[in-house]
This record gives sequence, structure tokens and C-alpha cells, in this order.
Amino acid sequence: MSERYAHSPEMLERLYKRTLWIVVISQVFGGWGLAAGVTVGALLAQDMLGTDSAAGVPSALITLGSAAAALAIGRLSQRFGRRKGLAAGFLAGGAGAAGVILAAVNGSIPLLLVSMLVYGVGTATNLQARYAGTDLAKPTQRARAVSIGLVSTTLGAVSGPNLVGVMENFATSLGIPALAGPFLLAGAAFALAGLVILALLRPDPFLVAKAIAEAENGTAGDAPVSGRSAPAAGKRGIGVGAAVMVLTQIVMVGIMTMTPIHMQHHGFGIGAVGLVIGCHIGAMYLPSLLTGALADKFGRTAMAIAAGAVLLSVGLVVSLTGAHTLAALITALVLLGLGWNFGLISGTALIVDAAPPAVRAKTQGTVDVLVALSGAAGGALSGPVAAHSSFQTLSLAGGFLSLLLIPVVVWSRGARKANKPEGVPL
Repeated sequence: MSERYAHSPEMLERLYKRTLWIVVISQVFGGWGLAAGVTVGALLAQDMLGTDSAAGVPSALITLGSAAAALAIGRLSQRFGRRKGLAAGFLAGGAGAAGVILAAVNGSIPLLLVSMLVYGVGTATNLQARYAGTDLAKPTQRARAVSIGLVSTTLGAVSGPNLVGVMENFATSLGIPALAGPFLLAGAAFALAGLVILALLRPDPFLVAKAIAEAENGTAGDAPVSGRSAPAAGKRGIGVGAAVMVLTQIVMVGIMTMTPIHMQHHGFGIGAVGLVIGCHIGAMYLPSLLTGALADKFGRTAMAIAAGAVLLSVGLVVSLTGAHTLAALITALVLLGLGWNFGLISGTALIVDAAPPAVRAKTQGTVDVLVALSGAAGGALSGPVAAHSSFQTLSLAGGFLSLLLIPVVVWSRGARKANKPEGVPL
């Protein structure tokens, strides 16, 4: 099967485009799935546990489940292909959502906690799916392939919260607690995403790409890439891509987590908070197509440096304005989302460029573990930093931390340029 694609660029291009469409469909469903946890997860935990201090438990469990799942899905995809790895992850996320509903109906705290952990597998899978579109992409198409997946997630993630009221009413009509209603949508959406991947992602793009690379290099299918055989520039590219995503994730999550609390302290209502966070989420995903095109045209290094510069501007805006007005907060949070977008797309493209097919999916899963854990760390550290100083200090510290991206990517550029495969943008 792979030989046909290896000797037919036209067939390979058709399979690439078909894969992108399948990724788009699955990501729309996946966006609906992850919206439930973001929207009502904390409220459900607060209601069932009877304390405000438990509101952060779902986020922590989802993050933990996401981190563990990223590693597992990466290794499963490496061995069996994207189709089986992603389908298993989405279906597990659907099962976790069903467990949340059952826990709410029965008032079972242990089941709620375990189910939130399993639900996190679905959120990790949604992020991992962005890699599927890059498997068959040409070097000059990879960043755009990532961006298409991110934009597709937006369609579900933005529309999902708007269905909360409808799903709560529907759940009540079935005798299910209202706050569990959105998880009805999440369970169905994750299950549909998994079934779409399982039924349509044939032939598997990763297995095709892996087989073509093996045929070209004359290597065995499961031959490990040892420390000696892996190019030093490739390892460096993976490290730099991971550093870009980890740093941008820490800064983004840390500042975003404390924004609602800062706004509450300055008398803003929930409507204003929703507007600011909505603008932020839009900036995280909606510019993706443009970001991908820029990363493919001008290089990953340029976009990673731009990510650091934009994130520094967040700290400057907050510091100079005090972030006491709605306009200043919207400006800062839009810049925060945009900087994260630049970092995620350029970092992902760096890893796809650098990781050979023999270890690519496994490497991608490992990096996503680091991204998930760094986000959790950013959220956990942001509270003490802001409490012992200020929101302005937190934002400025995040901005200066993001400046580390510039020397890291510039330092790596020389070695990668000397070993750069033809057609791969720096």
C-alpha cells in the first residue's frame, strides 16, 4: 500500500488533503467534548463536594489525565498508527464523560474523581490530533496543517459553551442533575470523534509516512533511533520545539488563571470576565491559519521569537496600565492568546521537522506531557506569585520569562541550518 503512495505524488497529495478533512471533522467534535470540562467542571465539583476549595479539583485531574494520556497515545500511535491511537483516546474521553454523568446521578465522589481523570484522556487526544495532519505534509505545509487542526477545535470549543443551557434543560428532563448536562454533549462528541477517526482514517497517514521513510532510508520498521544514529541537530530541534511550547504554556496559563481573580478584586462582573476570557480564547485559536502560513513562509524561528516578543508585551501592557480597565484587560489577554498561538504552532512544527518517523509519534506524546505539566505548574504557581506581589508583577515576570525563547531559538539556529533538510523552513 505505501509503495503506491511513495511512487505517486498525486496519490500522496490526495491522501494528505483527505486526512486534513478527517482531522477537521474530529477536531470539531473534540472541541465540543473539551468545552464541558472547561465550562461546568468546577461548578459540578463545587456542588457535589460542597466547598469552594474543591473547584480546582476537576482542572487538576483533567490535566493529570491529559498528561498521562499524551504519553500513552503517542506510544500507541507510534506502534499501531494514528487511527488506533487517536480513536482509543477519544473513546476513552467519551467513557470518562459518561462516568461523570453517572457520578452526578448517584452522588458518588470517588466515581466523579476517577471519571474526571479519564475525561482528561479525551482532551489530550484532541491536542494530539493536530499531529495527524502533519504526517504527510510537505515541509512547507506542516505549520499550516497544525493550524487547520487548531482552527477546527475552535468551532467546537466556542460553540460548546453556548449549548450549556440547552444541555442543562435536556439533562433535567431526563432526571440528571443540570450541571452534568454538558457532559452528555461531551460524551457524545468524544465518541463521535473517535468513530470518525476509526472509520475514516484509512490508510493511516502515520504508517504510510513511516513506511515511505523506511523505504527511502532502508531501515527496519521498528528499528529504534539510537543516540548515535539520531542527528544532533534533530535532537536540538526537538528540544527547542519543546522549550518553545513549555515556556509559552507556563506564561499563558499562569496569567490567564489569575485574570478572573484580578478582575473580581477590581469590581468587574461575571459578564466582563466572560468577555475578556472569550476574547483570549479567540486569540488563541482563530489566528492559526495566518500563523501557520507565516511559520511556513518565514520560518519557525521567526515565529518563536515573535511569540516571546508578544508575551513580553502582555507584561508591559498590564504594568503600564495597571489592567484596571476593560480595554486594557482585553488588549492584554488578546496578546496573551496570540503569543501562545505563535509558540504552539512554531514549536509543533519544529518537532515535526526534527523527529524522524521511527520515533516521531512517541516523541510528540512525550513533549505534550511536558506541555500539560507545565500548564499545571503555571496555574499552581500563579496564585502565590500574585498573592505575594501583584497581578502586574505576575504578568511582567511571565513576559521576561518568555524572552528566554529568543536566545534558545537563536542558539539552535546555526546547528539546525547546517543540517537542515531541503525545503524545511527555519
